[in-house]
Amino acid sequence: MANSKTTLKGAADLSKVTSGGGDSALHAPLPERLRPRSLAEVVGQQQVLGAGMPLRLAFESGRPHSCILWGPPGVGKTTIARLMADAFDAQFIAISAVLGGVKDIREAVERAELARSGLMPQRTIVFVDEVHRFNKSQQDAFLPHVESGLFTFIGATTENPSFEVNSALLSRAAVYVLQSLTADDLKQIVAKAQALQAVPAMEDEALERLIAYADGDARRLLNTLETLAITAEQAQVGSITDAWLLQVLGERMRRYDKGGEQFYDTISALHKSVRGSDPDAALYWLVRMLDGGADPRYMARRLIRMAWEDIGLADPRAMQITNEAAQTYERLGSPEGELALAQAVLYLAVAPKSNAGYQAYNQMKALVKADSTRPVPMHLRNAPTKMMKDMDWGKGYRYAHDEEGGFAAGEDYFPEGLDNPHFYQPVPRGLEIKIGEKLAQLRQLNEAAEQQRKP
Repeated sequence: MANSKTTLKGAADLSKVTSGGGDSALHAPLPERLRPRSLAEVVGQQQVLGAGMPLRLAFESGRPHSCILWGPPGVGKTTIARLMADAFDAQFIAISAVLGGVKDIREAVERAELARSGLMPQRTIVFVDEVHRFNKSQQDAFLPHVESGLFTFIGATTENPSFEVNSALLSRAAVYVLQSLTADDLKQIVAKAQALQAVPAMEDEALERLIAYADGDARRLLNTLETLAITAEQAQVGSITDAWLLQVLGERMRRYDKGGEQFYDTISALHKSVRGSDPDAALYWLVRMLDGGADPRYMARRLIRMAWEDIGLADPRAMQITNEAAQTYERLGSPEGELALAQAVLYLAVAPKSNAGYQAYNQMKALVKADSTRPVPMHLRNAPTKMMKDMDWGKGYRYAHDEEGGFAAGEDYFPEGLDNPHFYQPVPRGLEIKIGEKLAQLRQLNEAAEQQRKP
């Protein structure tokens, strides 16, 4: 839930004040008042926290281990990390990768060393929020201390750790995937807020709209509830209606439809409109998503994917244009930068289509996965030393630039015993027309060379 810097001890103290009805609790932010103080109070994430599930077992083991919590915003990453520190009676050090740097890492190491060498030695958990924002050298700075056991590392990220976290650090941490909270999960949170008399009663229609707006994000839900509570108190509103909710939160609430399956259905409609070469439909779905609150950076990444998957070498400029659109958005931001994304969508829709490269890549992946690890043929091996040359590494290799037409006709670049499967089949559209003609010509030269070798 909400990202607070309050320590778990402070949170426990706040819980006592809450139960006692003190003034401090009344002025604490709603996300902090509802922050879980135990695993039993955590809403959602039963796929990792339920009985017998991996993260629950880690809590029960009494032995902390480094891990990555991967999931969308507002699903409890920070809360789980804090509960882990409490469960292991560990010092909790939080670092924001957005605002922090090597200095913060150095200070965390010093604090961990002090905690370990004190009169009452204590474990340390270092929690790095948005860990994907740290560069390689910053991530590497954690490695020796994780390996030595000085502290337990917990990273939180909204991005795929396979792409954003260094492989060395990733290999030393378990990855737990957290999911967006369901509508029922969010309703539980609203009920808890109402039990504290923190928000007024709410009509069913207004509640459903609020849940859809939160889109699985407890932080968004709680911040919105707090806004509603303050406004309702000022306006002396006893029960929140759908009409009043729209009035308070404005047009963004009325139009917002980014939620769960509908979000992915809409991105699917955009992708299929681009693939189907309908520029107006593609533009419609793009604008629908931007208008509904989708992150333009996410949209830019999806457009780049479409360029590589559905257009490929039929029009290489599509990749260039989508990359430049993404860069333009980074420079201009919203709303000006969104025009670049719109132009890119139009180009992708009208560009010639080919999934030949996409299909060839998937087929080759399947072949390599099913095949044995064949040795590299001797004539293709690198021979940087005299010993390797004496062992015939690289012997017989034909340097294509020295051959007629820059092509070594009849040369075989596959491992011995593996025939060229010719997975890549250019389509008769765009630049791939020329590529197909070129490949056909080269294959004819290969066949002619093979015929000449036959006795």
